[in-house]
Amino acid sequence: MTARAVASRRAAHQLFDRPLVLEDPVAVPILGAEFFADPERHNDARSRAFRAFMVARSRYAEDNLACAVAEGARQYAVLGAGLDTFAYRNPFPELRVFEVDFPSTQEFKRGMLRAAGIAEPANLTFVPLDFEHQTLAAGLAQAGFDAGKATFFSWLGVVPYLTLAAFRATIDLVAAMPAGSGITFDYALADEELSPARQRARKALAARVAAAGEPFRLFFRTEQMENELKSAGFGRIEQVDSEDLNARYFAGRADGLCLPEEGLGKLATGWA
Repeated sequence: MTARAVASRRAAHQLFDRPLVLEDPVAVPILGAEFFADPERHNDARSRAFRAFMVARSRYAEDNLACAVAEGARQYAVLGAGLDTFAYRNPFPELRVFEVDFPSTQEFKRGMLRAAGIAEPANLTFVPLDFEHQTLAAGLAQAGFDAGKATFFSWLGVVPYLTLAAFRATIDLVAAMPAGSGITFDYALADEELSPARQRARKALAARVAAAGEPFRLFFRTEQMENELKSAGFGRIEQVDSEDLNARYFAGRADGLCLPEEGLGKLATGWA
């Protein structure tokens, strides 16, 4: 359910917003004929704010990926890929993409791709992984991933649902990769860094995702996240908030699309 919701917001961005922050010609087709972009629903203030965040975090991750490719990375691992579309519009022919997700989610996605007539490119490898029974390192290795090559990882919309141990296991793996490797992810801020209004907004969001069977579990303070990444061994760290993303991607827009001044989380990038 959450994968479809995120995908529908990326699709709505292609239809309702100009200029595009994330150019994604696959976003609408992958959802199939049943996708209906209701202007009233997609253009209320809350929907616009969520849509802005969804496209900004994907654009931010893909901008960092482009930097990694320019510096020699030739593998890209999309963790918790959901209905991510990068592999089907990949501008880097030399880049091998690994989509990691639960087997059932991948079966669902591949069915949608077939129904939409979207081909699975030769440089894409699906990595079905049940984290209860297999580690990320083992799953990637079985899929032909080369741990000796610089690799960029994206990990969007996943961290808030994890345990602290699972979070640390993943960042430790990436930090131990060859120089030039890196990871971008988003995380939820701890209550003490949110205003009362933002705490109420997060509580309402948490209730909706919990009702869908995917409760939030993990929150961080900004300083705590910095320490987590340093402890893992990352040499260069960046954290960006709503203000940073608005300046980078939404400045000077006539349509007013932007992130709320105070967000519920941040984006972080660590470079090995």
